[in-house]
Amino acid sequence: MANPKTGSGRGFASMDPQRQRQIASQGGRAAHASGNAHQFTSAEARAAGARSHVNRQQARRNAEGGQTGGQTS
Repeated sequence: MANPKTGSGRGFASMDPQRQRQIASQGGRAAHASGNAHQFTSAEARAAGARSHVNRQQARRNAEGGQTGGQTS
């Protein structure tokens, strides 16, 4: 059950973790059955990982250099 000190005790987040998994699993099965779910191929996953790596490097460089990407006057 939900802890009354932390909220209203309603909704998905206040449910028992096992019940959350059951509901999420039902949603996943329904999405796959209807054709709306996407499963990455290994090539798609590799490309996404490479993009993520590049984005992290750019963000790190911007943070270190104080660059904002905007125009300076």
